[in-house]
This record gives sequence, C-alpha cells and structure tokens, in this order.
Amino acid sequence: MSVVHTPARPRTTTPATPSTAPAPRQVPALWLALLATPAAASANGPVLILPAMARSLGVSPAGATWLVTVFAWAMAVGTPLMAGLLRRRGLGAMLKLSAALIAAGTAVLAVAPWLPLAMAGRAAQAAGAAGLIAAAMSLAGSVRRMGVIAAGFGALGAIGPLLGSVLADAASWRLSLAVGAVALLALPAVMRRADLSAPPNSTPFDGRGAALLVLTVTALVLVPRYPLPAVAASLATAALLALHIRSHPTGFVPLALLRTRAFVLSAVLACTLATSYFALLFTVPQLLRDRTDWSAATIGTGQLVALLAGSALSMALAAASAGMNRPRVLTILLAVGALAPLTAVLTPWAPLLLLVATLALLATGTGQATLSVYATTAAPAAQRSTAIGLFNLCYQLGGAFGPAIAAAIALGG
Repeated sequence: MSVVHTPARPRTTTPATPSTAPAPRQVPALWLALLATPAAASANGPVLILPAMARSLGVSPAGATWLVTVFAWAMAVGTPLMAGLLRRRGLGAMLKLSAALIAAGTAVLAVAPWLPLAMAGRAAQAAGAAGLIAAAMSLAGSVRRMGVIAAGFGALGAIGPLLGSVLADAASWRLSLAVGAVALLALPAVMRRADLSAPPNSTPFDGRGAALLVLTVTALVLVPRYPLPAVAASLATAALLALHIRSHPTGFVPLALLRTRAFVLSAVLACTLATSYFALLFTVPQLLRDRTDWSAATIGTGQLVALLAGSALSMALAAASAGMNRPRVLTILLAVGALAPLTAVLTPWAPLLLLVATLALLATGTGQATLSVYATTAAPAAQRSTAIGLFNLCYQLGGAFGPAIAAAIALGG
C-alpha cells in the first residue's frame, strides 16, 4: 500500500495581534459631568429655603442647618470610603452602592416627618454622591476632561440656590433636595463604557484606619459649631490616626501617599481654595445687602450671572493649563485665589463684589480640575483611587468650613 505523503504546511509566524476582546471605551466627559455635578446643586439647594424646611420639620432655622452640615460631613467621610471600595471591589460595585444610597436617601427625605430621619436621608444622599464623584474623577484622566466636570460643579452650584427656591415654591422643599438623583440618569451610559471589574490582588480592608479617619473628619466638621471640644477631639483622633499609619503604612491612608509632596500640596491648596470659595459664596450676598439697596432678586440674579461666568472661565483656564507648566498654573491659582477675598475686603464699590464671586469660582474650579490631576498622577499607581478619595476629602472639608466662616464674619457669629 502506497502512502501518499502530503507535505506539511509550513508554519508561518505572524506578528502578534492585539486581543480581540473589546477594550472599554472612554466615557464622554459630558456623561461624567452628569454623573458628578448634580451633587453641587443638591448641596446648595437649601440656601434659600431653610425657613420652609424648618417649619415643615418643626424646628428652628438654625436647627434646619443640620441638614446642610450632615450633607457636608457625609460627602467628606464618604469620599475616601467610596474610593477604598473602588480600590478593593472595582467601579461596578461602587456605582451600584452609590446609586442605592442616593435612591434610598431621596425616598427617606420624601416622607421624613422628623429632623433626625431627614438627616439620615440627607447623609445617604451625600455618601452616594461622593461615590459618583469619585467614579467620575477616576474616569476623567486628563485636565481638560476634569475641567468639564469642575465647570459643571460651578454652574450647578451657582444654580442650586435659585433652583431649590423655585422647586420649593412650585412643589415642596423635599423636591429641592431630590435634584441630586438626576445623576442616576448617567449610570447606564457610564456602566456600558467603563471597566467595572474588580482589580486583582485587592488588599485587606483596614477597618481601624478607616474608622480613625472618619472620626477625625467628623471632629473637624464640628469645629465651627463646638470649637473647644471638637478641636480637642480632632487632635486626639489625628494623633491616633498618625500612630496607626506608622504601624500600618499600606493601610487605609497609605504612608507613601502622605510622603508624596505633590499630592499633599495639591490637597492642601484645594482645601484652601474651596474654603475661600464657599465662604465667599455665602458672604457676598450679605455684603451686597449691607452695602446696596438692591432687592433680594437682584442680588440673587447678579450672583448667579457672576458664578456662571466663573464656571465658564474655569473650564477655559483648565483647558488652557494643559499647555502650561506646573509653576505657572500654581502661580495663577494662588494669585486669583488671593485676589477674591482681598477684593471683598478692600473694594470701595459694592458691585465689584460680584466680581469676587467670579474670581473665587474661577480659582476653585480650575484648582479642582488641575490639582486633582497633579495629586493623582504623583501618587503610586496602586494608590491612585485612594489619592482621588483623599483629595476629594480635602476639597469637601472646604465645603464644610467655608459656610461656617461666612456665618461668623458676615452674619456676626
């Protein structure tokens, strides 16, 4: 029997081709802005409707301000906690939990008859919003895209008080505090395009470090209300946290991150600019009432226009900063950031106070866009989600400190 020999097909070596698995598409910046920025309108929504909220809940207007304080607190402590969840469980788990918190908090606020229950709903909303903000910032990736998010923060923060007042007059103050739920509309688009998988080799959760950080932030947020006990508590918890970090250098607050100079300076400057902005946001209307005969509607409209201008300018400056070196960007931020409060103190012409609002938002909006990128790119690659969380924590502390400073200065304590 003859055997027909067929020559073996020669092996050909072809260049390696990329995996055919589709890579996650970049999420458009506008979807990221929609995911993150409704929190700004929600945060500023109560500014003009505190008396209505107080009457409905049977408390004084001063008591109703706890809804503002608890929102700032939950945003501050929720940010690093959500960033920790992002690092350990991935983007998908964090987005789902954030959406559940916002939905549950909004539902509680819709029916809460008592202040403590309303505060719980408000805290859930803020913690969920903190997760969505951390997600948007982790997906931004560039100063230009971060500039879109920061400008959205400024614009919706500017509209927030007026929007809250309009919704309260048309329906209820409860609807005014529900605007943050609009962010949930962005979830389907974000989850289709982003990588939702959990990162490999996740580190064990540092519960003690997280608890000490939450206690320290809580004490700091309460400093304006209860200065002496809160300062004592913050010093004590900060000391315990420092000891814990030394013994657990890769824990919830990584020691390597705190030793990264660019991260620390960026976070401190962001907190300073945010404190100045939020203080001036509440101070400027009071100063205009004292120095002019303008009506409340005129003051509100003027500030709205000034803040929208600041938002647009911050987006333009953030985009332009991509072509600047870092010292030049920092010089601009420091100059504009210092000019805003100095103008508020020294201007002899009251209408220039509206320029103060523009300058303050220009500085903090551009700062949030540029400094967040500086802070995260300086961090070790494995700690960038943690860097986002701690950077946002510093910014949110400015949101807690600023209104208290405004109350002490412009409102006479």
